[in-house]
Amino acid sequence: MLVDELIKKLDEKKEHIIEIRRYLHAHPELSFQEEETAKYISDFYKNVPVDSVETNFGGERGVVVTIKGSKPGKTIAIRADFDALPIKEETGLPFASKNEGVMHACGHDGHTAYMLVLAETLAEYKNELKGTIRIIHQPAEEAPPGGAIGMIKAGVLDDVDAIIGIHVMSNMKTGHIFYRSGNTQTGRSYFKLVVQGSGGHGSSPHLANDAIVAASSFVMNIQTIVSRRINPFDMASVTIGNFDGKGTFNVIKDAVTIEGDVRTMSPETREIVESEVRTFTEGLEKSYKVNCNLEYKNDYPVLYNDPEVTEQVLQALEQAPIPEVEAILETPPQPPSEDFAYYLEKVPGCFFYVGAQPESGEAYPHHHPKFDINEKSLIICAKAMAAVVASYCDGSEG
Repeated sequence: MLVDELIKKLDEKKEHIIEIRRYLHAHPELSFQEEETAKYISDFYKNVPVDSVETNFGGERGVVVTIKGSKPGKTIAIRADFDALPIKEETGLPFASKNEGVMHACGHDGHTAYMLVLAETLAEYKNELKGTIRIIHQPAEEAPPGGAIGMIKAGVLDDVDAIIGIHVMSNMKTGHIFYRSGNTQTGRSYFKLVVQGSGGHGSSPHLANDAIVAASSFVMNIQTIVSRRINPFDMASVTIGNFDGKGTFNVIKDAVTIEGDVRTMSPETREIVESEVRTFTEGLEKSYKVNCNLEYKNDYPVLYNDPEVTEQVLQALEQAPIPEVEAILETPPQPPSEDFAYYLEKVPGCFFYVGAQPESGEAYPHHHPKFDINEKSLIICAKAMAAVVASYCDGSEG
């Protein structure tokens, strides 16, 4: 069977996957600035027998590779992201970041490494494939509005029947694969509120209008959105990540800027939270006689895994001969947001997870300065995705 051949070939290349990952880890680039990374990716394909390589796809350094099988069939897209984060690395790894203040702290270096070698392997077997495989190397997953939107607008999903993605997870056991059907990762919203009062001397608060007092009231009151406005069986979180009220101890602050993060697991809950934040803002103006300027943005939507595609992915993984996989488990919903959700709004697909907990057992969370992955997870990613692709594109007669 095709899947057996692909897995055998990938076994021969697993050290190459690690080499690529370490090079990319040492040379990270921020979202929308991945010029050298995009060049590295496109250069990789110069001697690979793919059918086309499109660069600067969507105008944002995306790279799209097409592999056409020898027989007609479905078109499946598989995606890996390649941007890094504005974090100063503290891992002490011999291949740590050489770009000061920039780090692959989420595993996108590993995503790109396994995808490159998998694409090369699929191209070598394209005469045994049916249908078309579209490899999506996507920039800017980490920074809103995300790189997926531009690529979708440029047509990356045209004629695509299904799209599949993988994320390595440092907090999940290496050797385990995790899946979920339906709503799987939160949607994200951002708000910025400027509360404008009037400043004054600390000894005469009656002659001023303290923006800190008004803004503090807002911070406390919006916590009731989750506890009193959201159905207990739904999920939402509202976090104030920035309260910029720094001043002098004896000066009443005239203005305060607040920035907040909202996560929800359904479009309906997202609408409720936004409406309530706006209502509290209006109430703040009336209660404290301040002026408020609210900026509220909904960006990454809830990530929804199509049940039918997810079932096909699960069956492919369970039937694949991948000795490194100890278990395939259903995961609870995941709190982070992910711009892969934009693809899933357009075509059915599945986004699943490969455990990458370091062998030391000390797993730092994603976006942490000491974040690292177990590199054994990379061959699992490659083989798992190969199994899914083969389930769609196996051209052998049966």
